[in-house]
Amino acid sequence: MDLGWCAEQKRGFALVEPNENLCQAYLLKAEDALATLTTTRSRDWRLTIAYYAIYHSLYALLMRIGIKCEIHACTIAFAKTYLQAHLNRDYRALLDTAFTARKDAQYYVNRHVQDEDYDIIMKETPLFLVTCKDAVITQEGIASIRRAMKKIGASP
Repeated sequence: MDLGWCAEQKRGFALVEPNENLCQAYLLKAEDALATLTTTRSRDWRLTIAYYAIYHSLYALLMRIGIKCEIHACTIAFAKTYLQAHLNRDYRALLDTAFTARKDAQYYVNRHVQDEDYDIIMKETPLFLVTCKDAVITQEGIASIRRAMKKIGASP
């Protein structure tokens, strides 16, 4: 995903004030989604719920930095580019796996999510949330990411 393209989109990247309250609110949404996983046996819905637990965990970090984005693929591309110090290679791969699995489970009746992918998503989702909760992004790190986002054209 081209980050420049994302910055050009109406619902793409926008610089907003970093907001720790919104960060915490998105972490609560992620925790709520995680708790909901135990209430259904439906594989498709579990994949959807797990994805949103992952996504809200990630979006909490964006709020901490002051980046708004309403295009999920762009949010994931941002994380894979700018949050490498906080999300290891496996977690960056999890973002893609969960995104694709959610789309396949939610929108298609003829696509099956592989058992291996399902198991990884179910196992790693709670750990991803903890990783995002515990991520320490310094003021210098935030400023550096925001400068880079301005260079690619993120709107103020």
